[in-house]
Amino acid sequence: MSKIRSIIKRLTQPILNKGLNFYYRKPRKYEYQGIKVMVHPEVFPPHLTLSTKILLDFISNFNLQKKTLLELGCGSGIISLFSSKKGATVTATDINEVAIDFLQNAAEKNNLEVSCLYSNLFENLKTSHFDYIIINPPYYPKKAISIKQQAWFCGIDFEYFINLFHQLPAYLSIENKTYMILSEDCDIDKIKSIALENNILFSVAHTIKKVGEKNTIFQLSKT
Repeated sequence: MSKIRSIIKRLTQPILNKGLNFYYRKPRKYEYQGIKVMVHPEVFPPHLTLSTKILLDFISNFNLQKKTLLELGCGSGIISLFSSKKGATVTATDINEVAIDFLQNAAEKNNLEVSCLYSNLFENLKTSHFDYIIINPPYYPKKAISIKQQAWFCGIDFEYFINLFHQLPAYLSIENKTYMILSEDCDIDKIKSIALENNILFSVAHTIKKVGEKNTIFQLSKT
């Protein structure tokens, strides 16, 4: 992130935080291609952030018929629901039980099938094979003091990525395609270095710049 952009973000962040807290004081509806979800205030918001919409547009070109897909850290679950609509057998996990409850309700209302599972990363999964894994991670290096904050903060020492990349190799194969989105606002080099320590490589699958912010979707694979 450029020095000027960093200064602007630091100055405007308090105002943005107040606006977000006011806007998300109650559940808000989010919709994509006819799929509707209600997003609880304690769940990662897809409305005013870029990453969810970018991932949705990215996977809209995938042929997911009869494919298995894992959304690791599903938040609102809109990606899981959209993938199910496209024909995938979907598993959605999150450490936030409120997110899981709201996704289960949204699946019923949208008449779509999603296996919703409370899980910290991969710990409660019973299978190690998925054709696709989609990850929209927390990446700001700060200690989370609540479940809600864990959608934003990866720990002072990037503990989220240390744990993720330690577990992920068991789920990577020649057939598997795993995608992670990261903003230029985060320390991408640091995250890549943690991945490389676990024999995981990043390759650029898609890059887009919106509202002055560049987001990149990386494909993750074994070295």
